[in-house]
Amino acid sequence: MNARNSKRPRAIAPAAPANVHRHPDDWVTANEPMTAAQASYLRTLCEHAGEGFVANLTKAEASKRIHALRAGWRRAG
Repeated sequence: MNARNSKRPRAIAPAAPANVHRHPDDWVTANEPMTAAQASYLRTLCEHAGEGFVANLTKAEASKRIHALRAGWRRAG
């Protein structure tokens, strides 16, 4: 038996499925300010929807707002 085989294999945690979606309120960083990417995308969505842009949202709030605006486009389209 060589040195490589003498060690016990490490347990590897199964990877989370790619389609797992957590609710934004459950994110660890939910209460942090929205990212620059979220702000940019949200500003664009708000402009196209004719709605006001709020710059001081949290990551979770921005995500939910983006989702709502995109859902409105799908219904209207």
